Amino acid sequence: MTTITISNELKQTCPNIQIGAITYHHIVIESIPQMIERRMSVFFNELKLSLENKNVSDIDGVSQFRKIFKAVGTDPSRYRPSQEALFRRVKKSGELYSVNSAVDLNNFFSLHYEIPIGVYDLKQIHGDIQLKIGDDEDTYEGLNGRVMSMKNKITSRDESGAFGSPIVDSKRTMVTEKTTDALALVYLKPSMQEEEAHQLLQAMKDMFIQVHGGDASYEWIK
Repeated sequence: MTTITISNELKQTCPNIQIGAITYHHIVIESIPQMIERRMSVFFNELKLSLENKNVSDIDGVSQFRKIFKAVGTDPSRYRPSQEALFRRVKKSGELYSVNSAVDLNNFFSLHYEIPIGVYDLKQIHGDIQLKIGDDEDTYEGLNGRVMSMKNKITSRDESGAFGSPIVDSKRTMVTEKTTDALALVYLKPSMQEEEAHQLLQAMKDMFIQVHGGDASYEWIK
């Protein structure tokens, strides 16, 4: 079983940091079901309208994570929290491009809860995971095709090296339609209370399994 921890340095720098880890087994990833796609389309349209006269940086979840980024040494205007990037896309176009059912659903969760979420192919993760503030050794090829230096950025690392962050994740651990076991790392709002965190993680787990089948469990880590 994979153990997930938060480094002491990250805890000291951001005392209120907390994450959820949802592990999925025996899932089937394909295109997003039409019924869910329609619901998400309505949500994106309503969200776009609500953002017309609002600055994305003023959204509560975005604001909280911009402060976290600054605390660890990341310029949030250069490297935006992933949910902020999603909000900006929706504000501009009213939609997001589709990847697959797992990524599409987690993008929806990210906007709904205003938090960064990474979803990874569990079979491509090797050994235990630590969330930490990156150093010179922490680099990977991102989903955007760029080599990402994670120095002074929050990153997740396994025995093979860094593979994810609340900015952009790595190609090494990305989920595809061949993925049958996955891990979601959920960056919870620092202001969130434990009971609310458990409710959020349970709701995410249940909806993901409703779409993908299989079974799942979650843990809250602080």
